[in-house]
Amino acid sequence: MDQTLPASTVPTGTRIAHIGIAVRTLADNTLSFYRDVLGLPEVPLDDADGASIAGLAAGDSLVELLAPQSADGPISRFVDRRGPGIHHICFAVDDLDAVLARCRTAGIRLIDEVPRRGAEGKLIAFIHPAATGGVLIELTTK
Repeated sequence: MDQTLPASTVPTGTRIAHIGIAVRTLADNTLSFYRDVLGLPEVPLDDADGASIAGLAAGDSLVELLAPQSADGPISRFVDRRGPGIHHICFAVDDLDAVLARCRTAGIRLIDEVPRRGAEGKLIAFIHPAATGGVLIELTTK
């Protein structure tokens, strides 16, 4: 069965920018799986928010492997509580301020009330998992 949505149902201007996967270390087999087994090419990314990041291109999106740089950082706490796995999904949007305004109007709990600079210097903001079915959502500019 084809799972492709009709074009009229897909929001224009929004796409999955990347999926962040928390790992204990970039030296484990996870990086090798995505790079060597799936054949995803590595993309150089700067470390950010207390995490070492390995980027892998998957079409127009990225898979970001996030390894903690310290025992008290957010990725370390995530891995300690939940184990390795999907940490967040990032959506690139045309107008980050407008999306955040719609969230505030709808009463959606935001981690970042205003955008801040994230990796690669792009503006980002996080939506609390309590508002999204348990998934940490990052929003970014294109």
